[in-house]
Amino acid sequence: MAGISGSGAVSGIPVVDLSTFLAENDGAAVGDEIRNQKKKAIMEVVKEACSVYGFFQIVNHGVPLQLMDRAFQVSAQFFDFPLDEKLTFGSRPGATLPAGYNRHPFDCPDKHKNDYLFLLRPSNPFFVAYPAKPPHLREVAEEVFTSLIETGSLIEGIINDSLGLPCGLLKQELDSDSSWDFMLAHRYFPEIDGVTNGLTAHEDSNAFTLLFQDDVGGLEVWRNGEWIPVTPEPGAIVVNVGDLIQVLSNNKFKSATHRVVRPKGKSRYSYTYFHSVSVEKLVEPLPQFTEEVGELPKYRKFRFGEYLHLKKMGVVHPPERPEDIIHVTHYSIN
Repeated sequence: MAGISGSGAVSGIPVVDLSTFLAENDGAAVGDEIRNQKKKAIMEVVKEACSVYGFFQIVNHGVPLQLMDRAFQVSAQFFDFPLDEKLTFGSRPGATLPAGYNRHPFDCPDKHKNDYLFLLRPSNPFFVAYPAKPPHLREVAEEVFTSLIETGSLIEGIINDSLGLPCGLLKQELDSDSSWDFMLAHRYFPEIDGVTNGLTAHEDSNAFTLLFQDDVGGLEVWRNGEWIPVTPEPGAIVVNVGDLIQVLSNNKFKSATHRVVRPKGKSRYSYTYFHSVSVEKLVEPLPQFTEEVGELPKYRKFRFGEYLHLKKMGVVHPPERPEDIIHVTHYSIN
């Protein structure tokens, strides 16, 4: 099928080539009919991937591969600094968003994930200055952030069209010009003494997520009672649907459960961009998937910040019973 490639399709998670979209933006002389056929094929693949897995990978996405490699280099340099030095760029105690350097508490289920940088757009009111060292970290991180925002805008349009929504509606609903998007640079330590947990099973709360990982791997998606590895594709970016899209689409697209497994003998590095909305945003299924098609809404209206708070409390004070962990189904209408 046009626009599809790569080994990721072996596990059922497709790899989508976005060069058709970028060629159009560059004004390349490609016949409209051929371009539209390719775009339609890609939309069908994305629609199926988001309905079944909530995951797909993209290549020829416009983010320079040299930039991705350089991003891994500067984050590795930073994470190798002594702890005391990294903590000088730590998040502010009690901050709404943990901007800056973070380590998980030892009693946290994800304690072995250990190191990460929480980076915000400078326009965000909770912005904390980037670490001053290594010298090029800020320059590279800001360039990565800018590139992923641009790619996110493209993905937003593709998801919008794959859902059959009017042009630009998803952008309007997600308030794409807000400053609430953020990025994480991670280092996961190797497996030690048989402990393989890097990031426990979860769904992303935001609209959608873009991630690029090194060749170590470890990302897995839950599907039909088994964990399916998202095999690193050279130069690829992983896209996964978040809770906001699941709610807006009234369950047409799936917010997938996923985790990170720590590999043996080698640390894993990744960058993750979260396309989100303001904490004041009211969220509910779109009328295109409810009243306009004669279906009942599967979620009641809720404020996004309230949902984030409930999830945060579940991390700080984990419930004794797994069934009491907060998911977006907390707002389901039975």
